[in-house]
Amino acid sequence: MIFITGDCHGDFRKFAVDFFPEQTRMAKDDIVIILGDFGGIWNKDGESNAERYWLKWLNDKPFTTVFVDGNHENFDRLNSEYEVVKFHSGKAHKIRDSIYHLMRGEIFDFEGKRFLAFGGASSHDIDDGILSWEDYDTEEEFRNTYNLWIKQNKVFRVNHLSWWAEELPSDDEIQNAENNLKKVNYKVDYVLSHCAPQSVINIMFKYPTKPDKLNLWFENLLQRLDFKKWFFGHYHDNLFIIDKYVLLYEQIIQL
Repeated sequence: MIFITGDCHGDFRKFAVDFFPEQTRMAKDDIVIILGDFGGIWNKDGESNAERYWLKWLNDKPFTTVFVDGNHENFDRLNSEYEVVKFHSGKAHKIRDSIYHLMRGEIFDFEGKRFLAFGGASSHDIDDGILSWEDYDTEEEFRNTYNLWIKQNKVFRVNHLSWWAEELPSDDEIQNAENNLKKVNYKVDYVLSHCAPQSVINIMFKYPTKPDKLNLWFENLLQRLDFKKWFFGHYHDNLFIIDKYVLLYEQIIQL
């Protein structure tokens, strides 16, 4: 069995048996896919007690959990602390024995179906900017600015604490996807991402956000890709869009 759901932001209670009773019929060969903003790897200084608790709780579930990254992940840790392994024909970070991060541009085989995984998205909660420690001579100057912005109700995040430039892909990650897709003649069953192609965003929102590198590459890709469905999260809603595009948030659906 394969189930798919949206953002978690470190809150995995929707996988409790009361909310997800289907798990009583599942085994470790069954897959639950999270479409970004996993959030279980977030604390700046390594795994916190809360992270260890929830990662163990999730790892002890009868199924295997996999996720593409969103924009709200600690990329410093995600890309350095965890071993890269071969997993269902693609490369993944092994978080726990039953928890894996599907790396960008990799193609995975789950139950004989081909999945392109490509996480990442632009943060939309940084209207007033990004604070960076490196821009200040002293810690006191930084903290004074931080506290002032809080008092002024500014919408911002802090570099390497709550925001990472790696939320958007590198050219190498996009090229990795292109190389892997060439091997399968640009044909997959499903796409797993955090954000959506620009044309889909334009349908969802009356006033869509400014296109970024990833939205535009997705838009270019969908013109060349043979696929059945494209699943994504990020926008905190549950919608089916012109048949082929599925936005998920709280819902857990079976493929």
